[in-house]
Amino acid sequence: MKVLVMGGTQFNGLALVRELVRGGHDVTILNRGKSPGAVPPGVRRLVADRTDPASLRAALGSEDYDVVHDVTAYRPEDVAFMLDHFRGRTGHYVFVSSTVIYAASQLLPIHEDFPVDRSPHQNEYGRNKLLCEDLLVRAHREHGFPATTVCLSMVFGPHNILPDREQRMFVRLLTGRPILIPGDGTTVAQVGHVDDQARALRMLMGKPATFGRRYNLTGADFFTAEGYVDTFARVVGVEPDKVFVPAALMDDLFDGRVRAQPVQVGARIDIRSTERPDELQRNRFLLSMLVQRIAPHIHRWNANVIFGIERLRQDVGFEPALRFPAAVAQTFEWFQAERMAEKQAFDFTFEDELLRLVRERSGR
Repeated sequence: MKVLVMGGTQFNGLALVRELVRGGHDVTILNRGKSPGAVPPGVRRLVADRTDPASLRAALGSEDYDVVHDVTAYRPEDVAFMLDHFRGRTGHYVFVSSTVIYAASQLLPIHEDFPVDRSPHQNEYGRNKLLCEDLLVRAHREHGFPATTVCLSMVFGPHNILPDREQRMFVRLLTGRPILIPGDGTTVAQVGHVDDQARALRMLMGKPATFGRRYNLTGADFFTAEGYVDTFARVVGVEPDKVFVPAALMDDLFDGRVRAQPVQVGARIDIRSTERPDELQRNRFLLSMLVQRIAPHIHRWNANVIFGIERLRQDVGFEPALRFPAAVAQTFEWFQAERMAEKQAFDFTFEDELLRLVRERSGR
């Protein structure tokens, strides 16, 4: 097939391009040209800024594509342009969205027909992804535009552009840092491997059964917070120094009653209440990075968050190939080979202050 990938040089997009090339497809990528990426030979590059419609229109020209994978549409304006430009010019438009769109649920796993969150709790990224999908649903219903929405959850693997996830955990373990685990460590979550997700996107191309539908895409394994840490520790080959953050303290931190950033008061360090909404959101994000979690602005720290992929299995025949321990091992091999521990500089101030607060409250 003749395939256009919007993006194509970083993490998800690059994994997809490599998967498409392995499958013998004729691949073109379009991006700003600022991230070279290790794009396979034979891939054609188009350069444009998609926030500039004239630049984008000139780069795309009048070419038709069997499939357009849009990995970099973050605003409704992005999708509106693609709808206008590719109507009658593509056999399939695949919009990559995120499971951040879903509302919190006590019924698990969260499936594609579950409620989405358009409340004030939703962030700008999630709101915009929903608005993008709204345009595609309308275009499919009114004009038969062949669009599919695919919601990725937390993505895992080599070349991750979000180093605060698995790469930060590798560094913690390699340097012997205490590993802070929220609550009693029993909260359940999941991640999807970047290569598995690229394979799923390749498998659904050109399938009319997927037109007008939304699909969740993530891994098949579930893990507890403590199980996540133990799996990483086994792969790295160390015994983790696990420190559990009491549930009451996690609630105080998550709700902004206390914060774990140091504030200088005279000659001492104080832990003060969090009052600014932006600071509260930052704290929630940092808490969600103690052990990798999704969408802390929607899902509480102690909520189990699992997404179902049965629709993708049924319509496409996709099944994740990498189990979680194998995905961790493969990612650590890349991490070591690329000497990422020497290239990444992590700020552990938040964790150090949180550790101090945990010990202070426990009297240790």
